Amino acid sequence: MKKLLTLALFMLFTTFAWAQKMSPLGVWTNEDGKAKFEIYKCGTKLCGKIVSLREPNRNGKPKMDDNNPNKSARNRPLLGLEFLKGFEYEGDNKWESGTIYDPESGKTYSCYMKMLGKDKMEVKGYIGISLIGRAQTWTRVDGTASTN
Repeated sequence: MKKLLTLALFMLFTTFAWAQKMSPLGVWTNEDGKAKFEIYKCGTKLCGKIVSLREPNRNGKPKMDDNNPNKSARNRPLLGLEFLKGFEYEGDNKWESGTIYDPESGKTYSCYMKMLGKDKMEVKGYIGISLIGRAQTWTRVDGTASTN
């Protein structure tokens, strides 16, 4: 009986530790590798910002948010831009109810993030229902999965 209890506790702690490693907090890159993004806590939710660009400049000047539909926001640099907002943990290694802003089109979409493994994550932007949209697989680049 003692061995069974020890085994059950070991499995519980192992499962808990594994689930902790499935956190999206950290630095990621998308499929084409044009940029790196940091996902971090913002209050009780998760947000993300652009932390590096493969080509940070255009015509010798930092790239700006030129395609933003809000004209007053077009003078903000892409580097440091918060483009992921409002993600809440929904269970099953999935964060939902967030939005993703695409600076290339100037459009904002509903979005979810789902961990596929410790260093792989599906990020899907969509309009309306999540069955219709575009998904990418992001890869962790900082080498350490945060457990927060």
